[in-house]
Amino acid sequence: MRALRLAVALAALFALPVLAVEPDEVLKDPVLEGRARELSKELRCLVCQNQSIDDSAAPLAKDLRIVVRERLTAGDSNAQVIDYLTKRYGAFVLLKPPMTPATYLLWFGPVLILVAGAIGLFVMARRRAQNPVAASPAPLSDDEQRRLAALLGDEAAPVAAKPNKGRRA
Repeated sequence: MRALRLAVALAALFALPVLAVEPDEVLKDPVLEGRARELSKELRCLVCQNQSIDDSAAPLAKDLRIVVRERLTAGDSNAQVIDYLTKRYGAFVLLKPPMTPATYLLWFGPVLILVAGAIGLFVMARRRAQNPVAASPAPLSDDEQRRLAALLGDEAAPVAAKPNKGRRA
């Protein structure tokens, strides 16, 4: 059993560096292939969303890798390939989207949420410090005690609240 676990762990370890680029996609020109790999690492898989198209085995990622290679072999620069894919799929296709008014929420949203949470915690702590009595419930009124006693079926219960020493409710 221990040997089987070790074999599975080693297989998983050696599988890590394997990328999704298939042999039929690789360009014959090593310079163009290097550019294609660089670009593929900058582009998001639209199916996986957290992987580059270089790492993803999704069919759409393969299609995007092929488009990148086709554009490069047609003579496009890296910027032209990025522009082509951005026009076609939007800025979401970029793993590192540019800072534009359309992406301000993406860039600053997490910070704004943290700041709002910190302000909320500060206000809550300040209110609690100013009014510590509000944290404990108010004692029952005489009328509330009578109604409680009636509900519990304890008509002979005293009206005034007595300290509960040694008894559990």
